[in-house]
Amino acid sequence: MDKIRAGVLGATGAVGQRFIEQLWDHPWFELSSLAASERSASKKYREAARWRLENELPAEVGDMTVVNVDPKEVEADVVFSALPADEAKKAEAEFAKAGFAVASNASAYRFDPDVPLMIPECNADHLGLVEVQQKKRGWDGYIVTNPNCTTIMFALALKPLMPMDIKRVIVASMQAVSGAGYEGVPSMAILGNVIPFISGEEEKVEREAQKILGTFDGDKIVDAPFDVSASCHRVPVMDGHTEAIWVDMGQNPTPSEVREAFLNFNPGLSDLPTEPKRPIIVRDEVDRPQPRLDRNAGKGMAVSVGRIREGIRFIVMGHNTIRGAAGASVLNAELLSKKGML
Repeated sequence: MDKIRAGVLGATGAVGQRFIEQLWDHPWFELSSLAASERSASKKYREAARWRLENELPAEVGDMTVVNVDPKEVEADVVFSALPADEAKKAEAEFAKAGFAVASNASAYRFDPDVPLMIPECNADHLGLVEVQQKKRGWDGYIVTNPNCTTIMFALALKPLMPMDIKRVIVASMQAVSGAGYEGVPSMAILGNVIPFISGEEEKVEREAQKILGTFDGDKIVDAPFDVSASCHRVPVMDGHTEAIWVDMGQNPTPSEVREAFLNFNPGLSDLPTEPKRPIIVRDEVDRPQPRLDRNAGKGMAVSVGRIREGIRFIVMGHNTIRGAAGASVLNAELLSKKGML
C-alpha cells in the first residue's frame, strides 16, 4: 500500500526527535514534513536541531528543510504534535480545521469532552468521538490525544483489572529526568537528590485514567467510577518512569489472580507495527522491574509489572519518551489507519 505522509510539529525538541526515530523507516508512514519555530524554519534539520538520541540521525532526515508550524507549509496527511501545551492549543486546532489528522502528545485537548484520550489497548472504541468532534466543531480533520507519560504506564496495567471492580488507585511515581526535556532539570538540582514535586503532574495523573478507562456511550465518555490519588517525584534516572501502585477492588482478588490477569491480557492489536508482542510483561524477580533493565522491553512500548503483593500492590515501569510519548501517538495513528480514518 502507499505510505501515509506524516509530519512532526515541534520536531527539534526531545519528543519531536523521538517521533522522527519512530517514524523513520516506518512500514506505514513516510516522514514528509518537519515543522518547528520560526527560529528553526528554513534551515536544514541537522542545523536546526541538536540531535540527542543514541541512534544516529538519518542522513535523509538531516537534509530535510524545516518549515513553520503552519498548515499551509506542512505536507502531510497526519501530523504528530510534540508542541508545548500553550502552542498546541492554537496550532492543533488550525491543522484539524485544515483537514489534517492530528495525533497529539500535548495536554491541550486531553480533557475536552469530544477529544479521544487514547491508549489503543484500553479504549479503541473511543475513536467514535472523532465523528462527534467533527460534527460539533465543523472540522474536516480532527485531534486525537495520548495521555501523560505517567498515566499511560499505570492505566495500561489497570485495564486487565477493570473486571475486578476497581474502587480506588494510589500512585507514587519516580519519574525520569528526560520527561522534563533536555534542559528541564538542572544537574545540580537532581544529582544525588529526589525532587518531590512536578508542576501540574499530579493533577493530570489524578484525572486521565478515568477518561481512558471510561465508557463511550455514542456521544461522550462516561468516566470510570474510581478515584486516583497521586504523588509524583523526579528522580536521577535518565529514561523510564517507575510507579508504585495500590489498587482497591470490590472483588478483592489475590496476587496470583492479578498476575494471571496481566499474563492473559491480549488487546488484539498484534497487526499494528508498533504494538509489542506483550504490552504487559510480568517480572517475577523480587527486584524487577527496573528502568535500566526493563525500559526498552518491546522496543520501549511494553510496560513491565512486578512485586505483585497482597493489598493489591505492584510496581509498573515503562519508557516515558517512547511508550509514554512519541510511541503512544504513533500507535494511535496506526489504529486510525487500521480503522480507515487516515
